[in-house]
Amino acid sequence: MSTLTARVVVVSRRSELDELLARHGTRGAAAYFLEQRGRDLDEVTARHEAQQAALTEVGGAIPADWRRGRVERTDLPRFLFAPEDIVIAVGQDGLVANVAKYLDGQPVIGVDPEPGRNAGVLVRHRAGSIGKLLRDGPRGQERTMVTARLDDGQELSGLNEIYVGHAGHQSARYVITTPDGERERQSSSGLIVGTGTGATGWCASIARDRASAPALPAAGDPALCWFVREAWPSPATGVRCVNGLLAAGRQLELTSESERLVVFADGLESDALELSWGQRVRITVADRRLHLV
Repeated sequence: MSTLTARVVVVSRRSELDELLARHGTRGAAAYFLEQRGRDLDEVTARHEAQQAALTEVGGAIPADWRRGRVERTDLPRFLFAPEDIVIAVGQDGLVANVAKYLDGQPVIGVDPEPGRNAGVLVRHRAGSIGKLLRDGPRGQERTMVTARLDDGQELSGLNEIYVGHAGHQSARYVITTPDGERERQSSSGLIVGTGTGATGWCASIARDRASAPALPAAGDPALCWFVREAWPSPATGVRCVNGLLAAGRQLELTSESERLVVFADGLESDALELSWGQRVRITVADRRLHLV
């Protein structure tokens, strides 16, 4: 009985040019729209062509007898990854974070189609290196992830961070319980719980302006950092429990005192869980980890 050959799944997102043409219909209309904003269609076209060239080169590097799949970022919630898949994300660093929450141990190769423009923290490879990586067998470095679980059994995970708060980032009311058991009723613009990978992004920008911020974890550390944004002091709400660290095996709990709060990971607001009044969400270090090549 033969075993299945590996399947390579290439993940990408629509380019800015694709989005402009979908919205405006023609290149002329898109060019006019950009000109009104001091931008040039040539720059947008060049970036689109760089992405297409990288996708073509990646596709050509996949062995002919291997199975292959293709999925766009917006379709990730509906795509079924198999245990034997090798995932190649072609785009910006955020694309790796977007796909990570749907995986369970599959190796991920991040390909940067525009070296020098992207940070390249997660998209570490050029398209030309894919053939050798696939032949040699991709080996991943483990990255800690974060998981949020609702009291009704729903859950989601993220590579960078999880946000809990109002869908419009307005004031949210809730009770927070820290890993040490301290409870506080708060009104804020949301809670951010990040990994060491996410500590270079959203969490870093918060920590930079906060004297009480803890030392942020490294990407592979089994720990999370958490921050309450803009906690509001009032007779009914406090501001003591606004940041800290969360070690593996411990949890941060939030009980909603608003009718509708959302929980989403890594900026994918379209793939969110909802909290109604009185519902609880518990946030912990995830059991699974990303295997980043």
